[in-house]
Amino acid sequence: MAVCDVLVIGAGPGGGSAALHAARAGLSVMIVEADPAVGVPVHCGECLSQLAIDNLDLEIPDEVVALECKGIRVIFPDGTSKLLTEKGYVLEKHLFEQWLTDEAVNTGASLHLSHKVNSMERIYNSNNEFSNWKIEGKGNEFPIECKAVIDASGVAGAASKLLDMGTEVEVIAGFQYEMTDVPNDGYLDFYLWPKYSPHGYVWMIPKKGDRANVGLVTTDKKGAIKYLDRFVEDTYLKGKIIQNPSWRENGTKPRPFGGTIPISGPRKITTGDGLILVGDAAGFTSPLFEGGSHLALWSGREAAKTISEAILEGDLSNRRMQKYVIAWKKKFPPYSKILKGKTSLYDLSDDELSNMARCLPEELGSMSAIDKLWIGLKILFRHPLLYTKGVISVLLSFGYSRAKHFGW
Repeated sequence: MAVCDVLVIGAGPGGGSAALHAARAGLSVMIVEADPAVGVPVHCGECLSQLAIDNLDLEIPDEVVALECKGIRVIFPDGTSKLLTEKGYVLEKHLFEQWLTDEAVNTGASLHLSHKVNSMERIYNSNNEFSNWKIEGKGNEFPIECKAVIDASGVAGAASKLLDMGTEVEVIAGFQYEMTDVPNDGYLDFYLWPKYSPHGYVWMIPKKGDRANVGLVTTDKKGAIKYLDRFVEDTYLKGKIIQNPSWRENGTKPRPFGGTIPISGPRKITTGDGLILVGDAAGFTSPLFEGGSHLALWSGREAAKTISEAILEGDLSNRRMQKYVIAWKKKFPPYSKILKGKTSLYDLSDDELSNMARCLPEELGSMSAIDKLWIGLKILFRHPLLYTKGVISVLLSFGYSRAKHFGW
């Protein structure tokens, strides 16, 4: 039986971060990844803000960066656009996750690919105190005995399912193409355009070499690809070449890539005896624009810190794990307020979205309290009916979704 201090389930950004920081703390760490390679397939838009990198004290290598970007441009149905100037990076996400995992391995962690957990059993001592885990699964390293588990298995939530923790998350579908010959000026374009993405948005995320990720998220999972194709056909992207990303095997037909994203906020239960959930497994994504990499990286680091201190103290009870819960609740803005704004946003028609946009300043990232008051008065005077549609909660949700709160 393999034995370690910490077992990390999943080698995504949350798992890589958790493994790296646990190994740095001097713990013996095993990472089990269900896929045969780290970072593929890619499931997200591949962005990370400079502020997120600074907050996480990362020094990412040049080879994982696909483009340095200036910020985000939000585009509304009538063509009105507003800027959120917050610098950051478009990543080659698979290379970034491979680099992060390599950093963990170089620090002392071990990585085991094609290893899927299918059973988790807690062992208690004679005083009914949690002692350790016995983990079974598919892969030659199983069974594994460990003191603690960090679940970074993504939206599937391995521990939540296997342990029947009684929590569910709402998900949204996200798909994108890699396209070529797409011009860019260094901004990520986010289109709030219900016609093409019901209860979601469309993005154009540029990369070096005139490449771009062009995709969307929508609650209409079955119709997602049709909406994406219609957006491409109706805009300046018509006629641009769709190609497979570099991580996909040569010779395969170009097709979209992506997956499901949790959008309902954190799971009600994110810890247990000897257990912490991080990233998507914990439901940690930005509720408005569904970004999750920064939150995964941060929560992985925080989980490693909590568990390393708990092991040192000899107390891995759920009560001790609450330090992690306190930390993320203090760190993240109120999800309920953002979800309220998001619901109101998705209830706005094309015209109402455009009317709201025309009342906003050109730069969304530097609004003072006086600016916000002036915007509110403009909306009240020009489009009073927007108040009945919850436009104030929409504007507040935009503010909470900035990089300083969530990263992107």
